[in-house]
Amino acid sequence: MSMMRPFKILGIQQIAIGGADKQKLKKLWVDLLGFQYKDTFVSERENVDEDICAIGQGAHEIELDLMQPYDMNKKPAVHQTPLNHIGLWVDDLPKAVAWLTEQGLRFAPGGIRKGAAGHDIIFIHPKSSEEFPFGGEGVLIELVQAPLEVITALS
Repeated sequence: MSMMRPFKILGIQQIAIGGADKQKLKKLWVDLLGFQYKDTFVSERENVDEDICAIGQGAHEIELDLMQPYDMNKKPAVHQTPLNHIGLWVDDLPKAVAWLTEQGLRFAPGGIRKGAAGHDIIFIHPKSSEEFPFGGEGVLIELVQAPLEVITALS
């Protein structure tokens, strides 16, 4: 396996926490712990109603997504695993996806697309498969295209 990566992971972009009631999560993370509420993102297709919060500024901002299902009876069940996923800043998402796929890493269906915060994203599947021997080892991992100011600050 070649280890000359054509991309660099720059840092943690986000942490996503799921629950049956995002208002309880918001009470904890915003009211009690002091994270700043920024926006709400709702997607019936991805079965999510999430509040986007953050702490820090600029390249040092870490997003916190507080998620509840759009429909409790549909998948994905974003509330069933409290720590839903982590997001990592990447300097070149298309190169990262191409290289990681060649190395046998399994990505979740959906490909590269716009995420809730407007950045291009893709998810690493939590489980490997016969075709792709590597996965997130039980953790859903989101790779997020870093904007130029974040690349500059974190490189």
